[in-house]
Amino acid sequence: MALKDRKKRSRWQNRHFYQAVIHAMAGLVTVYQEERNFRFHCWSALVVLVLTTYLRLSWQEGLWLLLAIFMVLGAEILNSTIENIVDLATGDRYHPLAKKAKDMAAGLVLLTAWLATIIGIVILGPKLIQIL
Repeated sequence: MALKDRKKRSRWQNRHFYQAVIHAMAGLVTVYQEERNFRFHCWSALVVLVLTTYLRLSWQEGLWLLLAIFMVLGAEILNSTIENIVDLATGDRYHPLAKKAKDMAAGLVLLTAWLATIIGIVILGPKLIQIL
């Protein structure tokens, strides 16, 4: 590979782990600022974490809730990524495959949100009923 080609390619690579972390954090800030649903999921997660502390759940129960939270947030990030890539590829033009890709990515978020809701109901439901 020519030196010129390596220099071009290296612009897109992180030279240090620290750079990779900075870029990843910038991505999280971007998705939080630009995606309403991601913000909703973050605030919902905060409520669940406060309830987890207040109800003094076991570490196993807290771990299940944390897994559910991160699955939903990860699915939301993946959905946003797919939407951005599709928009980049299609521009302002409508294409049925673009719609299909976006709908399928949104379906992933919906499925993970349903699973998180079920996990939350199973773990938090009985404890909240005892309080009320």
